[in-house]
Amino acid sequence: MPIKIDEVIRRTVYLSDIDQWNSLQGSLSCLWTVVDCRIIGNPNFVLRFAFIEFTGEGIMTSKMQGLLCLWAGTMHGYYPVTVLPSKTTIAPVNPTFLPRSEDEREMCSRTIYTQTDLKLFFESFCGEVQLLRLLGDYQHSTHIAFVELSMV
Repeated sequence: MPIKIDEVIRRTVYLSDIDQWNSLQGSLSCLWTVVDCRIIGNPNFVLRFAFIEFTGEGIMTSKMQGLLCLWAGTMHGYYPVTVLPSKTTIAPVNPTFLPRSEDEREMCSRTIYTQTDLKLFFESFCGEVQLLRLLGDYQHSTHIAFVELSMV
């Protein structure tokens, strides 16, 4: 029987303010079995965030939500970790969209995309974009985009 998207979302949490992934990963694996994890952010920058999917049906029961609430705000490194239920699943990366050579990587590092460019790209390959959100600041040359599609 195929897994429903809603079930996967209920087993996925969003963590932010991560500065020491190793200690955090150890704590998580003591609580639950991790199915998938996506860490997002510049590895050279202190704070990153992650989406983590756990095993088990109904992991986000009230008991589990209570445990996550207690766990949220604990110190892992120098910052208290923020833990929230995820609103999305962890989508696999399509390798055809990744740079395949050193020249392509170098070209990507010099390319600037606007929000309109990103929306047009995803609509041409994936379908209608419901929501597009860019994260970043003026101190860093790169940004992160979250793209929510109307249909999966």
